Amino acid sequence: MSTLGIYEKATPKDISWRERLEFAKELGFDFVEMSIDETDARLARLEWSQKDRKEIIDAIYDTRVKILSMCLSGHRRYPFGSADPENRAKGLEIMTKAIDLASDLGIRCIQLAGYDVYYEDKSLMSREWFIENLKKAVSMASSKGVILSIEIMDDPFINSITKYLKIKEQIPSPYLQVYPDIGNLSAWPENDVGYEIEKGIKEISQIHLKDTIAVTENSEGKFKEVPFGKGCVDFIGCLKILKRLNYNGPFVVEMWSEMNEQPAAEIEKAKQFLLPKLREAGYFG
Repeated sequence: MSTLGIYEKATPKDISWRERLEFAKELGFDFVEMSIDETDARLARLEWSQKDRKEIIDAIYDTRVKILSMCLSGHRRYPFGSADPENRAKGLEIMTKAIDLASDLGIRCIQLAGYDVYYEDKSLMSREWFIENLKKAVSMASSKGVILSIEIMDDPFINSITKYLKIKEQIPSPYLQVYPDIGNLSAWPENDVGYEIEKGIKEISQIHLKDTIAVTENSEGKFKEVPFGKGCVDFIGCLKILKRLNYNGPFVVEMWSEMNEQPAAEIEKAKQFLLPKLREAGYFG
C-alpha cells in the first residue's frame, strides 16, 4: 500500500525535527522528505554528530513518522559534471556524507537532481564527468543499501524517463532508480507522459506530486510554486496509469510553503485537491 509524504520545504522552516514530524503527523502524512540543498545551513546537516542523529531517530520512533527520502539538491552548487575538479571532488564528498546520513537515519532513497551542471555550460565532458561520478556514487550507495534515484528535472539534461534510461544503460545497478516528478515530466511538450511512465515503471522508486506550467515556443514554463489545479498536469491520467501498472511506492507532495504565515492551511488546500484524485485512481481508498 502506498504511503504519502510531504516535502520538508512545505513545513515551517525554523522548527526542530521532532516538531516537524509531529506537524506532518497532524496533517495526516506518513513521512517527511528531508532537504539537503545548496545552502550552507542545510549542507551542514551532513556534519550532524552521533548525538544529533540519535535525537532524530528517537523522534521518528516516538512520532511514528519516518524520513523515508532525502532530496539532495546540494549538487547544484557542486555538480558531478563540473569543469572544476575541486567542485567535482566536493560533490563526491557531499554524496559520501549524504549516504552515511541516510544510512544512519533509515532513509531509503536519496533523490539526485538530474542535471550534469547547473550554473555552468553543458558539454560532452560535463556529461562524461557526470556519468563517471554517478557510477562512483552508486557504488558507494549500494554498499550501504541506499537507493539513488534521479529526479526528472526542469532541465533538458534529464527531463524524461527515456533520457534517464540512457544513463541507466551505462550504470546497470538496482541501486540506481528514477524519481519522476509528474509536474516536470508533464511540462516538456516532447514528452508522451503515459508512454514515459509505462516505459520506466520498473525503475520508479518514488513519485513527486506537483503542478507545472508547460514549456512552449514562447514560454520557458514554470516548474515551482504553481498552485495545484492551475497548471498542465493531468493528475487523474498519471495516477490511473501508475495504478494500472501496480505502482505502490511512496508519493511526496512537493511544495515550498516553509516561509508562509500559514503553511498548514496551504498544505490542507493541496490535500483537498490531491486526495480525491488519488482515491479516484485507487490509492488511499
